[in-house]
Amino acid sequence: MSVRDTIEDFWAGHLQLDYLIAGVALGSHILVIRSTGSGDWLSWIDSSQRTDLYAAAAGVVSAIGGLSAIAISLYTAANGDRLRAVRLRHHAELRRSWRSLLQATALCCLLLLTSLSLDRDADPLSARFIFEYAMAFAALRFARLIWLFDRIMVLSDADLAEPDPPAMPVRDPSWVQRRQANSP
Repeated sequence: MSVRDTIEDFWAGHLQLDYLIAGVALGSHILVIRSTGSGDWLSWIDSSQRTDLYAAAAGVVSAIGGLSAIAISLYTAANGDRLRAVRLRHHAELRRSWRSLLQATALCCLLLLTSLSLDRDADPLSARFIFEYAMAFAALRFARLIWLFDRIMVLSDADLAEPDPPAMPVRDPSWVQRRQANSP
């Protein structure tokens, strides 16, 4: 097993890492802003532009969340041998991953709508940082969605690419009677 596979397995098995990584990214950005006095790009635009951005982001996150539901449908409809084996062995992990992706969409939309409702002139409540966290978290979860969907497609494609095994002859239980009836 390669280092990359080990890292992917760790990442795939620890869904809570996304919360931490998004928090560290936001905390690092806030630290840069506080220590340098620059880099707060959302404060450079006025409140109406920020709220437009929040609303647009909520729409995009919702649309991508809808696409994850389509990905789940494709996964459940695929029926190759490899995919059946994966479902049999890893059904709990797969269900947890798909559920977490849909829940993340809902959480991100809630955070974006919260930002939208709290942002005022000069952003006294720092709602822009709620937006930044939601976008970082959404980006991580969408990367997870793409990764998981790619793995499912690889399995499905492998099942479809193999030629069907030769058809086994069908046993005819009455062949003995027919043969005896046709013999002289």
